[in-house]
Amino acid sequence: MSVLLTVLAALIATGACAYHRSGLRTWAITTIVTTVVVGLLTRAPITTVILLLIEVAIAVPLLNLGFRRKQISAPLLKMFAKVTPKLSDTEQTALEAGTVGFEGELFSGKPDWHELLKQPKPELSVEEKAFLDGPVEQLCGMLDDWQITHELADLPPEVWDFVKKHKFFGMIIPKQYGGLGFSALAHSAVLQKLATMSATVASTVAVPNSLGPAELLLHYGSDEQKNFYLPRLAVGEEIPCFALTGPYAGSDATSIPDYGIVCKQVVDGVETIGMRLNFDKRYITLAPIATVVGLAFRLYDPDHLLGDKDDLGITLALLPRSTPGLEIGRRHFPLNIPFQNGPVRGKDIFAPLSTLIGGPHMAGHGWRMLVECLSVGRAISLPSNATGGVRMAVAGTGAYARMRKQFGLAVARFEGVEEALARIGGLTYATAALSRATAAAVDRGEKPAVPSAIAKYHATEWGRVIAGDALDVHGGKGVQLGPKNYAGRAWQGVPIAITVEGANIMTRSLMIFGQGAIRCHPYVLKEMQALSIADYSERLKAFDRALFGHLGFGVSNAVRSFALGLTGARIGETAGDAYVRRYYRKLNRYSAALALCADTFMGVLGGKLKFKEKLSARLGDVLSYLYIASAMLKRYEDTGRPEADRPLLAWAFHECMWRTQMALDGAIRNFPVRPVSWLLRVLVFPFGRREVPPSDRLGRRVAAIITAPGEARDRLLEWAYLTPTSNNTVGRMNELLPDVIAAEPVERKFGKAQKAGQFKSHDYLGQLDEAVKAGVIDVAEAALLKRVREGVFEFISVDDFDPAELRSAVTRKDVKKLADAA
Repeated sequence: MSVLLTVLAALIATGACAYHRSGLRTWAITTIVTTVVVGLLTRAPITTVILLLIEVAIAVPLLNLGFRRKQISAPLLKMFAKVTPKLSDTEQTALEAGTVGFEGELFSGKPDWHELLKQPKPELSVEEKAFLDGPVEQLCGMLDDWQITHELADLPPEVWDFVKKHKFFGMIIPKQYGGLGFSALAHSAVLQKLATMSATVASTVAVPNSLGPAELLLHYGSDEQKNFYLPRLAVGEEIPCFALTGPYAGSDATSIPDYGIVCKQVVDGVETIGMRLNFDKRYITLAPIATVVGLAFRLYDPDHLLGDKDDLGITLALLPRSTPGLEIGRRHFPLNIPFQNGPVRGKDIFAPLSTLIGGPHMAGHGWRMLVECLSVGRAISLPSNATGGVRMAVAGTGAYARMRKQFGLAVARFEGVEEALARIGGLTYATAALSRATAAAVDRGEKPAVPSAIAKYHATEWGRVIAGDALDVHGGKGVQLGPKNYAGRAWQGVPIAITVEGANIMTRSLMIFGQGAIRCHPYVLKEMQALSIADYSERLKAFDRALFGHLGFGVSNAVRSFALGLTGARIGETAGDAYVRRYYRKLNRYSAALALCADTFMGVLGGKLKFKEKLSARLGDVLSYLYIASAMLKRYEDTGRPEADRPLLAWAFHECMWRTQMALDGAIRNFPVRPVSWLLRVLVFPFGRREVPPSDRLGRRVAAIITAPGEARDRLLEWAYLTPTSNNTVGRMNELLPDVIAAEPVERKFGKAQKAGQFKSHDYLGQLDEAVKAGVIDVAEAALLKRVREGVFEFISVDDFDPAELRSAVTRKDVKKLADAA
């Protein structure tokens, strides 16, 4: 027993040092002292001596830097150099383009929650609030989505004029150039509010303020280009588009076949150095009406007019629509969400070098420019539009489920509907927190490459889930298109957001973990960078520091994962109030598990992990859910820890943790090296999978929140357009909702009398009169029931059309005749 106790004490001391990430020196001293003390107390001298010899044999070479580097690090450096895949220039650029924020803490296995909570609360300025309550409110009041999507397939002229006049296209342009100079949070809020009324308008406003000429000019343009274009872009005098995607290069933007050849041409009698451009682009938003076209292409200089290189690389230019040979094709028609979108082509177009964004010295720097700007734009545009859409789903579906009656009950009372309502409410809470977090990151000066990919993927995917649930709850009301249908177009348009700015399948399987594993890991990038150091001595030193830091990191995460798994994450550092401390501890556990699995997968599979997309996707899911859960906890803190929001937070958090567990389980179960898989399962899930999805009881509380007015529902509907105007059915539904709820006890009294056969009339209004006369209800209650019935009838009604209304005004045959005549 004394031997066992001594060994156990030494192991516990080692584990404690690993758990707390103590240095090698601290570990050596702690372990040796513990062994001596426990050995003396238990009277196990032989065991103590043996353990001390083992500990000294391990500690001495590790603490001796010269020996360690020569005998351990040097051979490992040689091995690492052989197995590490060389990063391409484009991969290197992508890794260096962004910044690392709190997602780096989540990848550390030991997040510093105080770093998260000390981040400033994101808030709108007085001017931004005024814009949201003024021009944005006015614009929403002008929008008739049926007119936009069915009758015009475009915005009405007065909407175009309003958008330009009030500088909606200039939100990110600084005031010195005539723009609004808004924060990323304000940009997000505007898009969310517009998206609650029209996905077409939200997309139209989003594009000039995300990846487009304005942002590229702000970061890289010459002073001359900024002074000329930015004031015009701010007021809509110039309409921009950016042409990146083509038929042969979609998500793989680095392989674009579009090219330019540096050459000379006589222009107005003067020999001018420029480019001969050939390109074919498609899916270009705003292209059909654009006056200036941003263009990505590969630039070649075979005659070395600009330098010694033949292939200069991806380059960006800005072409006026009037450029001879520039062809803007006919419109695409993206799933009945008719934002202006179409192809752009050019063959042997000559453009002077002055059209290059930033000037000739920026030739070949286009990939870096795109990656940096895309991470910012992706963090705002699509997550914000998706968030606006899901907020409107909460408002419309929650109200409708309370109004629509079946079998004498509001459909919100049925458990099947309640389950869908819980998903709508819980996932909307998570989505709103996520979009807020990425906007706040941009406002802090970050270029959030990994969080923006997380936000784009999960906001749009959850938008799909919520849109489907909303349609299910509405039933026939949701599938009959027309002016009264506020849910159908949202369902139709969901795949657009999922597809654009990097298809979601690619975002999940390649980008999130692919970038996060190297960017966010505290040592991997340092080890890779050490290989590029020319001087061997310095290379070995840098590699040694990173290597032993990495080894300690891995051991620590193994211990932390196992210890937190054994205790059910009931120990460890935490933050927050008494209600959410357990949540922070759960995140500690899964952060350690993620770091452990990521290290193991990279260490065992090496460069092959790059091609194991399903494994990468699952680890990316873990990082995503940890980030989303962190964003929700930050939102909870920023809003003053409201007790009313706790069911929403709890539902969304447990959903994230259950998904985290399943993603880890899937990654470990499918790891190809079985002994390693078995070991990881013991360390990560010592008692098996214990997380469960949100309970039915919790779902019932969430459904109750979104189907009745209240402070939690109001926060969930922040920035939604709910003014009860004639063009806003959901706004009018929400105005009626308090009366619907007030009428429910009156309806029960009235219904009881109906079932008892107290009324002779078969007409509802006649029965109301009889109920008043019989004293079943009073006059005010009868007026309430009548008002509610009339209001609800409007909202449960659907549209019908004369067949002629549904025919296209111009058929394909008509178009062919016109073309033949021309």
